[in-house]
Amino acid sequence: MKKSLAVLALLISGSAIARPAPLVSIPTHDAFFDKIAAHCGKAYQGKVTLDNQGPSKFNEAKLVMHVRRCDEKKLQVPFHVGKDASRTWIITKTGSGLSLKHDHRLENGDDDPSTMYGGHTVDAGFANVQSFPADQYSKELFVSQGIPQSMGNTWQMYIYDDKFTYRLVREGREFRVDFDLTKPITPPKAPWGYKD
Repeated sequence: MKKSLAVLALLISGSAIARPAPLVSIPTHDAFFDKIAAHCGKAYQGKVTLDNQGPSKFNEAKLVMHVRRCDEKKLQVPFHVGKDASRTWIITKTGSGLSLKHDHRLENGDDDPSTMYGGHTVDAGFANVQSFPADQYSKELFVSQGIPQSMGNTWQMYIYDDKFTYRLVREGREFRVDFDLTKPITPPKAPWGYKD
């Protein structure tokens, strides 16, 4: 009988150890994540509102963000630039903040040589605004690709009732796209490498 109780106690304590750790977060990160997730399934058109390096293909193409997939830990937000469906922003709760990654694919679905760069929050930010300074993986990727100036990148996202903003800043560089959240549009097809 004592042996049976000991085995039972061991099994119970073992199952307690096997329980996954909780995913912790802070209110500003949760609120920011939830504000974007509230738009899940919807798409919005945007426009370049600031580009200090002058006109580019972004100025001439139809720009669409689509809050395509959402769960309690991750948001997938494809960013279509005209017919170019290579970009998906991935915002993830990490347990130590929020991560922003840029999933870049080739038209055949393969990874682009420049993919999964991005950053991680380093402070509380705000319920409407979060900043993502370049992480170490991204810095090393940028150096290997001959664009060391991008090591100083910080990506920022803003979300308000009427507008979502994606912004890139670094020394000597600023780029910003604003999306009108008051006018949903028909969502585009899945981005390259993903399925509907």
